[in-house]
Amino acid sequence: MISVNTNSGSMIALQTLNRTNNQLERTQNTIATGLKVASAKDNGALFAIANKMRSDVTAYDRVRESIDRASSILDTGIAAGESIMELLNEMKGKALAATQPGNSTAASAALNADFIQLRDQVTNIIANAVFDGANMISGTPNNAVALGDANGGNNITVNGISLALGSTTIPVTATQTVDTTANAATALTNVNNAIDRLGTQLATWGAGAKRFEVHRNFVGKLQDALSNGIGAIADADLAKESAKLQALQVKQQLGIQALSIANGSSQTALSLFR
Repeated sequence: MISVNTNSGSMIALQTLNRTNNQLERTQNTIATGLKVASAKDNGALFAIANKMRSDVTAYDRVRESIDRASSILDTGIAAGESIMELLNEMKGKALAATQPGNSTAASAALNADFIQLRDQVTNIIANAVFDGANMISGTPNNAVALGDANGGNNITVNGISLALGSTTIPVTATQTVDTTANAATALTNVNNAIDRLGTQLATWGAGAKRFEVHRNFVGKLQDALSNGIGAIADADLAKESAKLQALQVKQQLGIQALSIANGSSQTALSLFR
């Protein structure tokens, strides 16, 4: 039926063209952003999942920073402990030499002076073993603590311990001397105990440093896995979208032509009256 009031062909063509334009707009946005799920309007469920995963990736950046800080604090403590161990080894030699009966007064005085200088250097090392305000070997030691996960739980802690003179680990006192054979014997015993205990502590810290390293590598791999998951959920297949764009552009042109033809059908009514 020919009618000037109702043009169903034109309406159908217009609806088809509008659908094509909407699809074309979505495809262009997908190509522009590189995301098939760029907002909650695209897919609410997938958008929420991808957003949570992105927040976890960002949170794990903070975890890695925390691990780096804790590792640096621990490395500083280990370096200081190793320096103190070197001093103890030298102190042992001085104390052992001072236990020898028959040393001259000058020799004893020289050995004692050397021993005192080495002893006091322990205190200097402790005072300078600071990283970002934390000291793992002072009289009141700090711990090296790293975040364990993105929720702020499961922290990894490596305990500090005092390496101060007269402490449990370093029983050599701040007034220890080797000026006599008796004092030298006492000092030698304390130095030997300090070497044994400090060696055990350094081994414990070494294991802690390895744990930080392993966890940091794990966090990096976990971030990679989350990023891959986000890509699988939200990233667009640009090759597919490019082909789709070309097809929709052709479909849009055909839709415009179809609408033009449908609109022209009403002109047929005029020919009936010529």
